[in-house]
Amino acid sequence: MSSNAATNGRYHSGGSGTPLVLLHGLGGTWRIWTPVLPLVEAHHTVVALTLPGHAGGPPLPEHVAPSVAALVDGVAAELDRLGIDRAHLVGNSLGGWICLELARRGRARSVVLFGPAGAWRSRGRLRALIGGMRVSFFLFRKLARQADSVARRRWVRRLLLARQVHDPDRVPPEDLADAIRTSVDAVVVAPLLRTIATAPVEVLPENPACPIRVVWAETDRILPFAHFGAPLMDRLPGAELVRLHGIGHVPMWDAPGEVAGQILEVTAS
Repeated sequence: MSSNAATNGRYHSGGSGTPLVLLHGLGGTWRIWTPVLPLVEAHHTVVALTLPGHAGGPPLPEHVAPSVAALVDGVAAELDRLGIDRAHLVGNSLGGWICLELARRGRARSVVLFGPAGAWRSRGRLRALIGGMRVSFFLFRKLARQADSVARRRWVRRLLLARQVHDPDRVPPEDLADAIRTSVDAVVVAPLLRTIATAPVEVLPENPACPIRVVWAETDRILPFAHFGAPLMDRLPGAELVRLHGIGHVPMWDAPGEVAGQILEVTAS
């Protein structure tokens, strides 16, 4: 990380240059971007946020029900607080969906998405996905007290991470342990899973001044492209699609250099 980095549970900021904002997926924190940070901070002022309602992130207002729209409002408020009007936006999974909605509000210089959520071919497959996510978060809550010892066991790491990354051995045990613990404090997850199917991404009109690149793993085990990526691309006219081998749904540990390269190609343009 750069020498001028500022880090806390709410966000990480470092580097210099035009602003680049990184958004993580459901249940995570900004730390999921750690392997990529030094590579992009050489070119940009990088702000990696923890989403509202997640561990260390800002709470949602008491009167606001958890929804994607509420998270977008919360992230927009964080950008305002940090003095960021428009930025290059990068998101993974749920974070990608939020990036698209921020772009709709005119907050994006460019958008790069890794396995973004927000669209689906069938409600049956979406319900199965949501059910699997509920099981995963339930399991993490059960393991939270033994997170360090559990994460040191290679077979357990492989079991827990097989659907998220291409190579579970690339994820350090301490980072898996941190992910297990912080998922327990992501209070927004359970209510969000109950409402997330009500309002998929609507068509985002093409804006030549704001290029969009969608990067999708060839073997994404959480959001397979045929069922979740193809319908999303139908709603993003003019967006560029890149399919990659050797990465999973959360690619930052699998290939940080490739992830950074995809981002910097777009921001440089």
